[in-house]
Formats: sequence, structure tokens, C-alpha cells
Amino acid sequence: MTREHYIPFNKEFLLDQQIAAFADDQKKAEDFKKLFDIIEHYYHYEAFNLNRNLKQNYALFDPDLSEKEREGFVGKSNFSIFKETLLKVLDHGNYRRVEHEALDKAFKDSDLIGLKLSIDLNAFKEYELYVRGHHKAKEKITKHIFWKKEIEIEYYDRVMIYLNYNEADYLKKKKVKLGKMPVDPGSIVLKIFKRVPKNDLETIFPNAIPRMSTTDKLLLWIPGVFGGVSLLSAKVIPALINMYDAYQTGEAIDILNSKTSLNQGLIALGILSAYCFRQYNNFVNKKIRYSKMLSDSLYFKNLGNNSGAFYSLLNSSEEEVLKETILAYTFLHESKIPLTAEEIDYQIESWFKTKLNTNLDFDVKDALLKLKNIGLGIETNTKWEVIPLDKALIKIDKLWDEAFDYNQK
Repeated sequence: MTREHYIPFNKEFLLDQQIAAFADDQKKAEDFKKLFDIIEHYYHYEAFNLNRNLKQNYALFDPDLSEKEREGFVGKSNFSIFKETLLKVLDHGNYRRVEHEALDKAFKDSDLIGLKLSIDLNAFKEYELYVRGHHKAKEKITKHIFWKKEIEIEYYDRVMIYLNYNEADYLKKKKVKLGKMPVDPGSIVLKIFKRVPKNDLETIFPNAIPRMSTTDKLLLWIPGVFGGVSLLSAKVIPALINMYDAYQTGEAIDILNSKTSLNQGLIALGILSAYCFRQYNNFVNKKIRYSKMLSDSLYFKNLGNNSGAFYSLLNSSEEEVLKETILAYTFLHESKIPLTAEEIDYQIESWFKTKLNTNLDFDVKDALLKLKNIGLGIETNTKWEVIPLDKALIKIDKLWDEAFDYNQK
């Protein structure tokens, strides 16, 4: 699996892990808690401003608002600022973009439903998926009616889908159907899901329509057409023609042979029809499984829609920023000498590997930049160090006090 910047542990757990090293020094442990409590409040304030920015610039494209409500944001919502801010939040939350090549592969493959889905991509000006975290799990899938097979499936822990719909004129020109979901042309849809199979990403597109795969069509039509024509021409039609000719000419009819031939043909046709029905029924069952997967995704796996998705994104973004700050500060604080970025990166990643059995790619550049921005980190000739804990408390307290400058001259 690809190593990610995402840290799959919550901030309280990581803080406790770092403070455990100061178990013998109660005051030092308390000071660490105070420091990161203030830092968390400061990052929460930054997240609040990001949320306000996102909502302001998204409102004009929000499909959950009425047309009258959206009109009030004409000239106020800026698409460029919205997209830039959204990408910033996703980056802070350690989401990564799924390249279109990987999406195309997911569209072709299927782990759970084994169903080909048709998606009219002309509906969108832009379509992007961002993922974070992944794991593998074993699932049982049905093969050949009663036989179940256990396979290993890779899941994304979080997936955000971004859909920027085309305008009405373009959709009409391309004869695009938006599916059953009522979405206004020109809207931007955001959805966040949890635990989505890597090879079934297409299932979260709202306009995905089940289609028969080439294999399904071949299994249905080739036996049906060729078998049906063969049986009709070899058994049923000759028997009927012989019986009709005999009736027209008044000749004696060999009832026994004619009936036998006719019955054999009809029985064979019945068996063939049953086979074709079974193949079609298999396709119908796949559609049912897809519908269930879709309903599960919408009901159980959906974590937020449109402007409601901002809260989930900002919460995860805020947590990731805080976790990176906690780790970078504590590792530098405990080092007796200044360290390069590569040395800090190695120490933190090795700690995760040995202590928590987790292989991740710590975003050391981002973490050090955060320390520098809040005045706790100092870089000298590519070497990094942090200010002492007592001074850090004064520094971060001053930073928080200056967050609002209404009383300053």
C-alpha cells in the first residue's frame, strides 16, 4: 500500500503517548497539556475562519439552497477562492487526489458487485475524488449462485467526491440525463463517505446507471439466439410443417413421431428459455446488490453533503494539523541538539513503526512550517530547534491574545 501523510490515531492518544515520557515530572506534563490546549484553540479559530470563507464562496453553487437564496450571493461568492480554500483544507487534512487513470481502472474493475456501471461524465465540468487512509479486509462474495468466495478488498477510509455540474445549455446539447437526483445545472456537489472499496469508487457517483457487461450479454444472447434458431429449425418448425402438409393433403399423419418431435423441441426451448431467464436474473440480482450498496452508502456511509461536508473536512483538517504540531514539537524538545528536517522525519516515522506498528509518511515540511508560523520553531542553517516549554507557553498565549485586535491601538 502507498504510504500516506494521514496519521491514523486521534490527538488525545498521541498527546498521552508524548506526555508519558514525563511521568516523573508532573509540572512538565501539565505544562505540555496547557501548551497544546492553547494551540488547539488557536487552530480551531483558524478553522472557523476557513469555514466562514468556504460557506460564503460556495453559497452561489450550493444545490441545497433555493434559487432565491442563491441570488443573494451573486457577486459575493467567488468560485476561485472557494476552490483554493477547499484544496487548502483537503491538504491540511492529508487528503490526496485520485488521479483519473486510477479512476478509470476502478470504473473497469469491481470487487463487490461485479456490475458494469455507466456514468455520463459530460454532466460535469470537473469531477474529482480525494481519499484519506486505507485498509484491507476479507469479504465473501457470491459466485455461481450458491458458491461463496472469500476475497481481500482494499478500502479507502474516507472519500470526498467533488462534482462541478455543467450549465443547462451544455447538458441539453449533449442530451445528458442527471439521473434521479434533483441537481440544478451549474451546481457543485460535495459528498464525504467512509469505507469505500477502492475498485468500486464509481458507486458513489449519483448518475451511475447499471448496464449489462459484455460477458453478461454474450451469456444471454448467444445461447438464446443460436440455440433458439437451431431448435426451431431442426425440431419444432419441421414437425409443424409436416403436420400442416398432412392436414392439407389429407394424408395420414404419423401422430406419434410428430408429437414426439414437437414435444422434444418445445422441451428443449423451455430449457433454453430457463437458461436465458437465469442469466438475466443474475444481472437483475447484481442490480439489486448495487442498489443495496448504494442505499448503504447513502444511509450508513455518508458523512456529509455539500456545505455540511465542510464540518467533517475542517474537523479532520484541524486534528491533522494539531497532531503534526504535537509530534514535531515534542521530538525537537526532547532532542539535545538541533535536527535537520530529514532527521526529525526519520525519528518520528521510526517511532510510529516500532511503537505503534504503523508505516506512514510523516509530512515533516508541513509540521515544521506550522511550528515556525506560531513562533515555536526556529531554523538555523537547515537545523531545527524549538523554544523551551516555559517560553513556548508565553509565546502561544500571546499569539492567542492577539487573535482579536479590536482593543489594540
